[in-house]
Amino acid sequence: MYLIRYGVLDWATVYLKEAKGFSVDKSSWAYFLYEWAGIPGTLLCGWISDKLFKGRRASAGILFMALVTLAVLVYWFNPAGNPTIDMLALIAIGFLIYGPVMLIGLYALELAPKKAAGTAAGLTGLFGYLGGAVAANAILGYTVDHFGWDGGFMILFVSYLVSIVCLLCALIGESKYHKAKQEEATA
Repeated sequence: MYLIRYGVLDWATVYLKEAKGFSVDKSSWAYFLYEWAGIPGTLLCGWISDKLFKGRRASAGILFMALVTLAVLVYWFNPAGNPTIDMLALIAIGFLIYGPVMLIGLYALELAPKKAAGTAAGLTGLFGYLGGAVAANAILGYTVDHFGWDGGFMILFVSYLVSIVCLLCALIGESKYHKAKQEEATA
């Protein structure tokens, strides 16, 4: 998820300028709106995971990641010359990606003992940021240089698939965890 977050974030201005013909000013606004859209998106993802999915975080993560995938496909395949669609797709990506990223830290807080909650959240953040930032810059930079923007977007698409598979594994583990907790409460 961090690779996707940083891949879009770090390369948005370059992609919009090179592939979509945006000016520096317009691509800066797109970058700004991407970041700010994450705030309400994160709040909505948390609310959905609490209220709609009754504390099952993986379900909300899968929903948001599926929608992120659609937004990135629009962003990728929208032909140059449609800046409004590009801006809306980038805003949608920002709105949708930060919720699943937040859920990673929330998992750590919920599953770790109270004494280790801070450490668990810190470690997930550390490895997420280091892995995502390094991978996004190194892997995407290399791929775009050698295979063009389509190659970069293919890397992002594979990342979406891997993140959804990981969330499905989390969903299975989460279901077992909630079931055991419920059985323990009724016993």
